Amino acid sequence: MTRTILGIDPGSKRVGVAVSDAGGSIAFPLTVLVRKDNDAYIDELAALARLREVDEIVVGLPTRLNGTEGPEAVEAVRIAGLLRNKLEVPVHMLDERFTTRIAQGALRANNVSSRKQKPMVDKVAATLLLQSYLDAHPPAKDLEEPEKGTS
Repeated sequence: MTRTILGIDPGSKRVGVAVSDAGGSIAFPLTVLVRKDNDAYIDELAALARLREVDEIVVGLPTRLNGTEGPEAVEAVRIAGLLRNKLEVPVHMLDERFTTRIAQGALRANNVSSRKQKPMVDKVAATLLLQSYLDAHPPAKDLEEPEKGTS
C-alpha cells in the first residue's frame, strides 16, 4: 500500500516542505518556498502535492506555549483550508511548537553555520513535523500479507 504525505511548516517569510516515502514511514526534506504578499505559494504547494501524488497533507499549527492560538495559527488553518479545497485530499493540523528550535539545534549540532542554517531550517522543521505525524500514524499493515515466519 502506498501512502505519500506532504508536510508543511508555514512561516511568515518562508514555508518549509517535506515529503514522505511512498510507504508513509520516513520523512525527507523537500524544499523551501518564499512567501510574498500574495498567495502564489499556495499554488506552488498544490503543484508539489500533485507532482508527488500525495494522499494526505500535514500542516504545522503554531500554538503558543500556553496552548492558545494566535494569528500565526489562524494563518496556518487558512492555508490548510485553501489546500483542502484545491486538492481534495485530507489535510491534518499538527502542533509544531518546537520544530524550528529543534531543527536549529540539529543543524548547529552538525556544525552547520548560522548563515547556512537559514535556507535549511524551514525544510528541516517541516521534516520533523511530518516525521512526528508519521510516527503517530503508522501505515496500516496489509491484512492479506502473511506475517513473517508463518505460512
